[in-house]
Amino acid sequence: MVAKTFGCAVSGVDANLITIEVNVGQGTSFFMVGLPDSAVKESQQRVESALKYFGYRMPRQKIVINLAPADIRKEGSSYDLAIAMGILQASEQVEFPELDKYIIMGELSLDGQLRPIKGVLPIAIESRKKGFKGFILPKENAKEASIVNNLDIIPVESLEEASQFLQGELHIDPLVTDTRDIFYHSLNESEFDFADVQGQENIKRAMEIAAAGGHNVIMIGPPGAGKTMLAKRLPSILPPLTLQEALESTKIHSVAGKLGKNGSLLAQRPFRSPHHTISDVALVGGGGNPQPGEISLAHNGVLFLDELPEFKRTVLEVMRQPLEERKVTISRAKISVDYPANFMLIASMNPCPCGYYNHPEKECVCGPGIVQRYLNKVSGPLLDRIDLHVEVTPVKFEEMTSMRKSESSQAIRERVILGRERQNQRFKDNPEVFCNAMMPSHQVKEVCQINEAGKVLLKTAMERLGLSARAYDRILKVARTIADISGSDSIKVEHLAEAIQYRSLDREGWAG
Repeated sequence: MVAKTFGCAVSGVDANLITIEVNVGQGTSFFMVGLPDSAVKESQQRVESALKYFGYRMPRQKIVINLAPADIRKEGSSYDLAIAMGILQASEQVEFPELDKYIIMGELSLDGQLRPIKGVLPIAIESRKKGFKGFILPKENAKEASIVNNLDIIPVESLEEASQFLQGELHIDPLVTDTRDIFYHSLNESEFDFADVQGQENIKRAMEIAAAGGHNVIMIGPPGAGKTMLAKRLPSILPPLTLQEALESTKIHSVAGKLGKNGSLLAQRPFRSPHHTISDVALVGGGGNPQPGEISLAHNGVLFLDELPEFKRTVLEVMRQPLEERKVTISRAKISVDYPANFMLIASMNPCPCGYYNHPEKECVCGPGIVQRYLNKVSGPLLDRIDLHVEVTPVKFEEMTSMRKSESSQAIRERVILGRERQNQRFKDNPEVFCNAMMPSHQVKEVCQINEAGKVLLKTAMERLGLSARAYDRILKVARTIADISGSDSIKVEHLAEAIQYRSLDREGWAG
């Protein structure tokens, strides 16, 4: 007899429907076809042990399992439960009248209990798209799948529960979670707040500009000046996630298995801070079965690279294209996967190996040329893609001990949101552009027009600092953002002057 069950294979951030066909006939062999990897093939032992644990039997006949379509590679252990249900139906041990109405996924342990799987959200979305009645899956993944409405989410803890439910002997209420209500109530929660930061008003201003326009930032300053503390608070002033952005980010974290047990819709913008020993594959994504890297996990959020010159040169260089394209394409001989990577890059670095070059009080002990060599570890093309270069100076004792309250993240966020609203109105006819930092060059000429006084100022700055054409565009974009925050329709000279001062690493002789 032939039985059919249904599952899904995750590719990138999407899922493809997989039909699991099980045929039990004359013979004694076990065959699994349809491009299964080792983890899928090993399901035979897991399924056999789980069936025996609950009093079922593994047929001592010829069993052929086909995973269709056969040209898509099947990976992982999430097909165990669907294969077990197919074997029970095909061997006529039980009758499942509604087997073809459900997507079934889950990894079996030897005692028939179910372990959680990755990529549940894309699978649930594909299940609803294909018109299935419901999705049977491990209980620990149910909350994540319940993000998708109009689909019965059936959480089960064991093979026996799944079998009894499909036979109609056990009633399981579909899990219904008002995810959107939880999402909207969690939007404004934040672990960090700029109110905790004493002093550093110029850095807070730069962070506000960066958040309002989606600009990349690099902070240069001595150890202990507060670079990491400021970076961690940036997500608290970014505009709240939209529902669409939250779904995009959650899908990526789901595929990577980063949501954890009982994970649900992400309500806060991601903040990723990889260590400087990270490999290029871990940063941009890849592997034999391409997985999202840190830049994709930071999609719609912040990627913070602390101690930038300590990262390997190859790691930093592979970021150049994703910073421009806002996505990364991972190509292999038989597969090509696109992962979104629309993130804000926040980097920090010491000005020199000892950390005290240009320090107002401590003396730098680095020899001649060492400072320049240290700065040269970060390539010019990468620095060109960073809009704001900010020098961070140590906080004075008077500021640290001051009882004056600093401005809260919520107050800064309100100005950022107003600036973003002006940009949304400006780019409403261009769905690919959401903020000033994403403007293509041809649009910069239309949107960032300056008067004669501004042209003179910018020409002087370009000649003295030796700025590239890309840096010219960056200055105009930053000036446009400053004008948006201040509520100005045009870019004024003072907006340009402030934007130019955020190119400190372009200054000739900055390192002596």
